Amino acid sequence: MKRNALVLGLAMSATAQAGDVQVAVAANFMAPAKQIAQHFERDTGHKATLSFGGTGKLYAQIRNGAPFDVMLAGDDTTPARLEAEGGALAGTRFTYATGRLVLWSARPGLVDDKGEVLKKGEFKHIAIANPRLAPYGAAAIETLTARRLLDAVQARFVQADNIAQAHQFVATGNAELGFVALSQLMKNGKLGEGSAWVVPASLHQPIRQDAVIIDKGKGKPAAEAWMKYLKGDKAKAVIKSFGYEV
Repeated sequence: MKRNALVLGLAMSATAQAGDVQVAVAANFMAPAKQIAQHFERDTGHKATLSFGGTGKLYAQIRNGAPFDVMLAGDDTTPARLEAEGGALAGTRFTYATGRLVLWSARPGLVDDKGEVLKKGEFKHIAIANPRLAPYGAAAIETLTARRLLDAVQARFVQADNIAQAHQFVATGNAELGFVALSQLMKNGKLGEGSAWVVPASLHQPIRQDAVIIDKGKGKPAAEAWMKYLKGDKAKAVIKSFGYEV
């Protein structure tokens, strides 16, 4: 009886100490974030409530008072900007992943492994995330510029609000191909259906994705625990399985 009471008491104490962390997550990191959140809750008792969107829009929401404790951005400039503006805690920012850009089509064989389909022009529409708001969209513009193809394909752009919507445009056939995140195509550590060209990292600036604790997360154990967990081996394994570098 005493032992059962002790176990029950410890369980109740752990539950009482568990907290909730509100996390703003870049759209490209949706799938790994969901997996990490499940492991996080099981291992720590804390719960991570995730909200997804384009990095630019998430930034605007944070500046307008959205109740986020942590931001997982799709770039490294937005968290640094928040920190400089006093909207994030200095010393908490770190790079949790480096993303890879992919030219993808849901149709097998359409995209070759060197991206020559862009030169051939055998497509009507190409999806791209808004380069002013989405880091992967900006990387796509840099890639096309480096290949001297921007002027040739710009009229065929189907612009999405974020990388998740860009992927949706291609998956549903509203665009024959599009620039998406490698993480959106990975299944069990391998590329899924369709055809793809993994864009060489040399064609655009590194897509370093930083995390930072927002002012509203100051002093919250759940926010600190989330950041610590994100640096751990379990989270890193999930991140790598989706094609990111850590």
